Amino acid sequence: MVAFAFPSHAADWPHWRGPARNGISNETGWLDQWPAGGPVIAWRAQVGLGPSSFVVADSRAFTMGHADGHDTVFCFEAATGKVIWKHRYPAELGDKFFEGGTTGTPTVDGDRLYVLSRWGDAFCFEAASGRIVWSVNVRKETGIRVPDWGFTGAPLVLEGRVILNVGEAGVALDKSTGKILWQSADKNAGYSTPIPVELQGRTLVLLGSSQSYLAVNPSDGKEAWRVRWVTEYGVNAADPIVSDGRLFVSSGYAKGAALFALGGSEPEELWRIRSFRTQLNAAVLHEGHLYGVDGDTTSIGSLKCLEFATGTEKWAHKEFRTGAVSMAAGRLIAISGTGTLMIAPASPTAFTPTATAKVLEGKCWTAPVLANGLIYCRNTSGDVVVLDVRKK
Repeated sequence: MVAFAFPSHAADWPHWRGPARNGISNETGWLDQWPAGGPVIAWRAQVGLGPSSFVVADSRAFTMGHADGHDTVFCFEAATGKVIWKHRYPAELGDKFFEGGTTGTPTVDGDRLYVLSRWGDAFCFEAASGRIVWSVNVRKETGIRVPDWGFTGAPLVLEGRVILNVGEAGVALDKSTGKILWQSADKNAGYSTPIPVELQGRTLVLLGSSQSYLAVNPSDGKEAWRVRWVTEYGVNAADPIVSDGRLFVSSGYAKGAALFALGGSEPEELWRIRSFRTQLNAAVLHEGHLYGVDGDTTSIGSLKCLEFATGTEKWAHKEFRTGAVSMAAGRLIAISGTGTLMIAPASPTAFTPTATAKVLEGKCWTAPVLANGLIYCRNTSGDVVVLDVRKK
């Protein structure tokens, strides 16, 4: 029972949450200790409003942002920050209770780049050139409503389909043409990214709706099972985590987290707590422990470690705010909600950083991405800083 991982070059990060879709980079041999002045800055950029993350493949880095009534998809030369191409299209700001801007993340699949906007604009680009292969507005094509904060998450490319978190349980497009292959009910989507897993010999896709986490068949969209999970405002945004026959889900707004056993006709609850509320970003699971953020954007959140099997809290690093965490080589790569980047061993004993640097100002809701010796960080205003942590 494993999450799907697809081939990538060297230490690329081709889609949301990395090569194995679990927030963990394959990279080893990078600098986890820095001089007092912090790591070397490889390049900076301004990409516009929004917390969209980065994906990196074939020496190119991609992200999205909003400015002047338009969203823009950016393709940078990964090593230097030179703009290779960008595509701009009209889009609403969508500043409901936050600054607005793009919230989804692109996906690289082979020589193609797939994108979904908050308002249903789906694109397939040639990754190298930015030429549009196809585009479709899935809201108009399906008639499915836009949820309160717009569609988000990243496209999942699987078995010739592009699966999007649109509707109650997703929409699938033909990856070559953009044709609608199946769609789900006209109910509010959640805000997580569709995640492929293999469960009891069958491939399923997990995603959050406004009231549940569901498993569907990628070939036809038929539901296999669901866990009812009602979060205030329908914000089921953090991706579910599956490990060893168990499903972990968590959300903010005082909802908390729970672990379910899989294998029966319906998931069976094993434990539930209120003290781990991942509002935006999923936790990272490593050696039987979860590392993630407890708290909402309006609270002074903590970075915490929990025992996966029991939900027992091992430690809490306070005043982390709504930051995010990724991981590589057994080390946490954590950025606080106010832009302090920290490296620390992933240990249930304590959070003990070996390197700390203030790298950004403003709100930092986006998980740092390590790819090919560079750490990509951004804030919600669209300021990007790329740090060189390669060993010379």
